[in-house]
Amino acid sequence: MNLNIGIDLNETIVNSIVNKLAEYDPALRDRPKEDVVRKCSAARILAAIGNLNSIPVFLKIRDFVERPLLEQNDPGIMNRGMFVPLRRDDTQLFIAIANPWDPIAEDICAQKYPDLEIVKFLAPVSEITKVIESVSKVSGPTKSELESIEVDEESDDIADFNVTTTYEEPLTQFVAQMMSEAIKGHASDVHIKCEKERIHYSYRIDGDMREKHEIPMKLRDRLDAFMLNLMGLAPEERQKRPGISGRFTVSYMRRSIDIRYERHRTYRGYHVTMRILDKSHFEAKLGMGSLAFDSGTLFELEKVMAIPAGIIVMSGPTGSGKSTTLNAILRELNRPEDNILTLENPVEDEIQGVIHCDLKSSAEFKPMITSFMRSDPDIILMGEVRDFDSAELAIEAAITGHKVLTTIHCPRASQIIERFEQLGIERWKIAQTLKAACAQRLVKMLCPYCKVRRPGVTPHEQKKFNLGDEWLNIEFFEKSPEGCPECQHRGYSGRTAILEIIPVTAEWSDALSKGTLSPYELELAVRKQGVLPSLKNSGLKMVRDGKTDFEALRKVIDMSTD
Repeated sequence: MNLNIGIDLNETIVNSIVNKLAEYDPALRDRPKEDVVRKCSAARILAAIGNLNSIPVFLKIRDFVERPLLEQNDPGIMNRGMFVPLRRDDTQLFIAIANPWDPIAEDICAQKYPDLEIVKFLAPVSEITKVIESVSKVSGPTKSELESIEVDEESDDIADFNVTTTYEEPLTQFVAQMMSEAIKGHASDVHIKCEKERIHYSYRIDGDMREKHEIPMKLRDRLDAFMLNLMGLAPEERQKRPGISGRFTVSYMRRSIDIRYERHRTYRGYHVTMRILDKSHFEAKLGMGSLAFDSGTLFELEKVMAIPAGIIVMSGPTGSGKSTTLNAILRELNRPEDNILTLENPVEDEIQGVIHCDLKSSAEFKPMITSFMRSDPDIILMGEVRDFDSAELAIEAAITGHKVLTTIHCPRASQIIERFEQLGIERWKIAQTLKAACAQRLVKMLCPYCKVRRPGVTPHEQKKFNLGDEWLNIEFFEKSPEGCPECQHRGYSGRTAILEIIPVTAEWSDALSKGTLSPYELELAVRKQGVLPSLKNSGLKMVRDGKTDFEALRKVIDMSTD
């Protein structure tokens, strides 16, 4: 069983950890092993590991590292042993390790510092990786080296593209450096664009496009062919189809990271978008991390997930984290006694015990879902409802007693019903099968190291964001214009999800079917109860709590509404 903390452990050790977790919380003692792990955060699992080995846990190590000591050690060696030295004195060396059962870190440090006693702390893999990244540099070729590349040169196939190593061939090293910097900077996407007189690439970080980096124009076709080669495709594929979808894997700091590749032809060449699916040491869990929704929303989600049949629909724009939340829900629903099938294009997050099916084209959807229904599923995840066929099949699956999770594109949760109607589905069918209509957004988080305090909004801002008079005197924070090194001078650090949910009860379902209640009136009825917050109210609470600001909020939420 995988604990999803970034280290591989054998079954005996895993059982010991699970038993220790159950000792902490008596409520977990009689639950299946998979449930125990699912209900515990990575920090809690790490605490159990530390207790088993009598090693203290240190969750945040970056601020306690002696930089000169760190720079004395090879990043490659630290990455191999997954450790970092923290501090030293005349007799002791303090190090952070990820795996107390792996002797490599202690052996390496004992050889390098033979006169010092090794004192170990346990730290998350993600923290150790960040510290190693701070001294790890992947240098790209110079502009003159790129210009000197012969355009008719052919690169060798790269079976395992390690982007933290050094390659002699300049173009290979350039792509390695581009992908390494993207992963290190926590970019969600890399874009390569061809214009009339230039070609450039840029990263999308925290939802925003960043600085454009120039590439020599003569490398346009050579770079294009190289990227296709990573996926095992011949350059001739460019002439056969206007759009190419694929994926490849890169190795970064001992982790394998999937890259989803999309290329389409443009007037001046091509546009490539590479989505970085870096989830090898991260597992989204409801109520934790970026999915730490308020208690009322989490309770309603739990109620809806307990219903044996029906549809849970997640709406929001592209890149709003809909699939991440649905996969977190799927993890909660994942039980040995249930047969769970997913139909996605492409598969982004594999879950142990779940059968994932990858659509190669939209033409495969209808025959695949028909085959699905003959495979005796209990729970079905459909990546997206985008046309009449997919909408009808989702409804039919729910009517015949299946639990269906899916996404759709529309701005508000209440508009999900209208969107299904636009696709040709009758209102009564939607009302009888829809159990929860959800809308989600990802909001940028303020950097905790450099955020700036404000005494209250101005009258102009009050009108602009449609705020009550109390906001004139509510103290809040906003991003620093200059930022700091911790946030790479962006002012923001990461994003978190906010969710609004409209549970469709039997009473409301009946009213929707008869036409005595409109979708918008349903939304108003839920809000009138005062239990479940809207997207705007959730966002304003984050502003009050000092987690985000109005500038970040207005980019993802319509602030003009109540």
